[in-house]
Amino acid sequence: MLTAGQLTANLEKVRHRVDDACRRANRNPADVTLLAVSKLQPAAALRDIAMAGQMDFGENYVQEAMQKMADLADLNLCWHMTGHVQSRKAGDVAGRFALIHTLDSQKLAAALERHLVGKNLLQNVLIEVNIAQEPQKGGIDPDHLQELGEYVLANCPHLALRGVMCLPPVFDNGEAARPWFKKLRELRSDLAKGLDMDLPVLSMGMSGDFEAAIAEGATIIRIGTAIFGPRAVKK
Repeated sequence: MLTAGQLTANLEKVRHRVDDACRRANRNPADVTLLAVSKLQPAAALRDIAMAGQMDFGENYVQEAMQKMADLADLNLCWHMTGHVQSRKAGDVAGRFALIHTLDSQKLAAALERHLVGKNLLQNVLIEVNIAQEPQKGGIDPDHLQELGEYVLANCPHLALRGVMCLPPVFDNGEAARPWFKKLRELRSDLAKGLDMDLPVLSMGMSGDFEAAIAEGATIIRIGTAIFGPRAVKK
């Protein structure tokens, strides 16, 4: 784990890069949310950068997220689920996160809806798009994006569809990822038109390519190693 000083310095470097990228794209930095992806990082590291004003965190593993929520409950952090959610875990995540980035099937949507009805809660969600149709990755095929969006609107009144998310095939590779970010933006626009609703959120861009994502309209960037350093291996 990096020291508090190292973590804070890394966070400030990322913030400056975000500001520079927004300036080049003629965008307001306030329109881009910096999400610190903290999977496999100790709660103490999250506390250190929270003290520097970072309040939005993304977690990939449900049980790890639950433990950190408990450990850091005094900080009133904003938690996002950025990892794959199995439908059998829907009850653990429904209503617990400000935003779930990885809705990828009607089965998961239905499972979340069932649990949200019982809790009488509204859950913000993004549809994860498998932008390059890679078999090893999660997300819905772009050709079925409209179908899933229509299903959510028709059958899941406790899910608030806010936009889309992707992990491109050349992630963390700077400008090489930009065409995929452009494609996601276009898919989001088509989906919004097809559903006749506003979908303001584009979750795309990681440590090595977030400037390109910002240039293509990202509203949430998911930054892990640029803040926390190399990730530990999950055991």
